[in-house]
Amino acid sequence: MRKIILPTLALMIIGTGSAFASDRCNTPMKDWQPREALQKKLEDEGWKVKRIKLDDGCYEAYAIDEKGRKVEVYFDPKTFEPVKTKIKD
Repeated sequence: MRKIILPTLALMIIGTGSAFASDRCNTPMKDWQPREALQKKLEDEGWKVKRIKLDDGCYEAYAIDEKGRKVEVYFDPKTFEPVKTKIKD
């Protein structure tokens, strides 16, 4: 029974670690697009951008989205794909 439980437990722990790693951006700085380009993209989509800063290798935007919600969104600096989103009340 132990022979089955330990490998299964190890796989669960490894899988959990990779889920946390996906929250961060690992793009080399030479491939980043300018912060101003992200701001323009978001404003063109109807967002009101309050601030964009760097955090953990990502662009972190504080804004009001097109639906009027306060949001904190982490974007990949190369693709501008959202990595993590927090909607604030």
